Amino acid sequence: MSDNVALCVDLDGTLIHSDLLLESFLLLIKRNPLYLLLVPLWLLGGKARLKREIASRVTLDGAALPYTKPLVAWLREQKAAGRPLWLCTASDERLAQAVATHLGIFDGVLASNGQTNLSGRNKAAALVAKFGEKGFDYCGNEHVDLKVWPHARGAIVVNASASLAAQAARVTEVRGQYPFRAGGPKVVLKALRVHQWAKNALIFVPVAAAHLLGDVTVLGQAVLAFVAFSLCASSVYLLNDMLDLEADRQHHSKCHRPFAAGTLGLLFGLLAAPLLLVAALLISLCLLSAKFLLVLAAYYVVTLAYSFVLKRMVMVDVLTLAGLYTVRIVAGAAATGIALSFWLLMFAVFIFLSLAIVKRYAELHVMKLQGKLKAQGRGYQVEDLSLLQSLGASSGYLSILVLALYLNTPDIARMYHHPKIVWLLVPIMLYWISRIWMQTHRGNMHDDPLVYALKDRISLVTGAMAAVVLALAV
Repeated sequence: MSDNVALCVDLDGTLIHSDLLLESFLLLIKRNPLYLLLVPLWLLGGKARLKREIASRVTLDGAALPYTKPLVAWLREQKAAGRPLWLCTASDERLAQAVATHLGIFDGVLASNGQTNLSGRNKAAALVAKFGEKGFDYCGNEHVDLKVWPHARGAIVVNASASLAAQAARVTEVRGQYPFRAGGPKVVLKALRVHQWAKNALIFVPVAAAHLLGDVTVLGQAVLAFVAFSLCASSVYLLNDMLDLEADRQHHSKCHRPFAAGTLGLLFGLLAAPLLLVAALLISLCLLSAKFLLVLAAYYVVTLAYSFVLKRMVMVDVLTLAGLYTVRIVAGAAATGIALSFWLLMFAVFIFLSLAIVKRYAELHVMKLQGKLKAQGRGYQVEDLSLLQSLGASSGYLSILVLALYLNTPDIARMYHHPKIVWLLVPIMLYWISRIWMQTHRGNMHDDPLVYALKDRISLVTGAMAAVVLALAV
């Protein structure tokens, strides 16, 4: 026997593992960051007006949202059984309608309209006016829904804690429950991309090249620079992931990132990103040099430009990535006061350009296997694969040419007692860069190439061999 009592479903945090106000806000600032100046003015008119102003300026893809799949499956069953379904949300009705249209299971939508924010008591009043007291069941996930459940026949508690379910049971009958998906420390660390901090080890390259790893003072400054740079990088990663939600959700692996998958709330990112940046700036201001602070600021500005614009520009994106790798070496020199070598910079530019192209090639290769013609949010097409391979491999070999030319300079004779042994670095590097491109061509490059190198056994052995060569040459 079918249940004819209306089933009313909350949207944010219930139907989806996200918040449409925050999603639309991020779409807005991605479109034009200057809208940030207008947001406080809109908020003065109330939360409903803020939502309407943002919703009127963005286009939401209803398919690119992290839905609560078990709940959606149950809702489809209820719809098939003839039960009326209503989407009832505090999100703006324009955005809610996009979700309802995509799912195609709702009989109607009740949402904020630019004047009334349909949340808490306002939502309860609207539902009672529409369906009568105890004339509906309500699916919710937050404490604010405790204003609605006393007026409902029953509650379906979704993505909420056991304590909220218990509170709901005190005011109405709990007719269903979908357990809370806890994020936990692992999800937070994944969002901060702590594993990517390995790239910041490039800060120690000037220290190693100057043979000052044994100098406690210099090494201490490098460690502080590493910490500051890592905090700043995590701030950027959070912002980048929040701005790339739609593209990441269509990507084969990036769809599992915490914000894209909805396993971590966007509010966390919006709060943590500026806090991490402030922490990085305080370390730089109080404990490191002004030069390092300028380099860190340049890194942040360029990374923001990359997130908003440059990543969508063909070749400009990989040149920017190469520069962001190289700036870590510059930061290490700035923090420790070590003079940068022209040869080191040239070597870094070419090898990092090669690795940046590796990253883009690997993404396109997967797109080709999936039958897609171009990368989402990028300017590349699968037809570019052969050209990218040629450019990337050439850049890698140019870096080794720079290394060979450097090994023939008087600097090597002054720094090493056995300078001829250092020449063994050339075949070692030739092997490594060739293997990296071979692995990429075969579709085995599933991570940032530098992070991949730190996980790859053969790359680690190659690095150990290079270290032995340098040790013997000293």
